[in-house]
Amino acid sequence: MAHPLPALAIAVVLVACSHDSRSSQSQSSAPAVADTAQASPDASPADNASSPPPLRDAYHTAPLDTVDAKTYQGWKYYNLNCARCHGEDVLGTTIAPHLILSLKPNGPIPNEGEFLSTVCGGRPEKGMPAWCTIGLSTAQIDTIYAYVKGRSDARLHPGRPARK
Repeated sequence: MAHPLPALAIAVVLVACSHDSRSSQSQSSAPAVADTAQASPDASPADNASSPPPLRDAYHTAPLDTVDAKTYQGWKYYNLNCARCHGEDVLGTTIAPHLILSLKPNGPIPNEGEFLSTVCGGRPEKGMPAWCTIGLSTAQIDTIYAYVKGRSDARLHPGRPARK
């Protein structure tokens, strides 16, 4: 004599599957009905257009500063090459110091020449590579200086600047 349990299990699965397909059909037809109900023949196209999502939110704020092309390129090079150690927005990390105080007139890197020689030659004793041997040109380092100096002089806020 065959046991009725396998037949019962198959029946339960079939009922569940047919219920899921009916509910998905009713869900997929519901928006179509709602869409046709919204569009009336005398409504203008502007009434039917949905408003676009906002361009800014709490995590995507507008840039606070507008900078020249050189400084903007420096921001990009800094974030590509320097930020992993010196931190976003030149604020430093546990690996390397922030550069805001370093580029002050009384800091250890008071001028552009000192900055260029430090970045180009590196500080091997502190773990900083010689960036000129890795592939950064002096022109690229000069753009990085423009950005870092702007942050040091408090002319630039943290975050991505806008380009003129």
